[in-house]
Amino acid sequence: MRTTIVLARHGRTEWHHGNRYTGSTDLPIDDVGVRQAQLLKDWATGYAPDALWCSPMLRARQTVGPTAQALRLEPRLDARLREVDFGSAEGKMLSELPPAVAKAFQLDPVRDHFPGGEPPVEAADRVYDVFQEIGRRNEGKKVLVVAHNTLIRLLVCRALGLRLNDYRRLLPALGPAALVRFRWQDGTVGLEAYNVPPVIPPARMETLA
Repeated sequence: MRTTIVLARHGRTEWHHGNRYTGSTDLPIDDVGVRQAQLLKDWATGYAPDALWCSPMLRARQTVGPTAQALRLEPRLDARLREVDFGSAEGKMLSELPPAVAKAFQLDPVRDHFPGGEPPVEAADRVYDVFQEIGRRNEGKKVLVVAHNTLIRLLVCRALGLRLNDYRRLLPALGPAALVRFRWQDGTVGLEAYNVPPVIPPARMETLA
């Protein structure tokens, strides 16, 4: 049975507005993020997911909150959906890092990930593990998952068999509250849409494959 899994990035925070690396730091969404959470709720009301899964981080829980209330669904929180820890880059912009660290990261963000941070390979493994579990637990259903920018991009690469080292080049952008839609069937994964604003009606999103 075919399962549709839609991942949404959380709404904007103060650090994301300034393009600062926000991984393990547990910030709330800002006023713009609140409006984005409402847009996600409006979209999800039309999509009518059967289940909600969510990162336990505050910004993700605040983003899924209006949707959960409107649909009367309890989000399943899973720590494997948390954002990558960026180590020494937490709270900083790329331009504020030592030039050698920034250059190495830009050339290969997996081999030369930020000092003290989580290895992207480990993050990709944990998110792919929970992604497969979501598919198995919800066969034939529709699921909405609220998670994080870098984690979702790593998942796309891992699920499609793309080099993790290329995630920043191949997937340069994922907007706040933007959607990524997967088709999951018996463990086989297909990507149907990427970086879709939640203002596009679910029926229109079906044509973006």
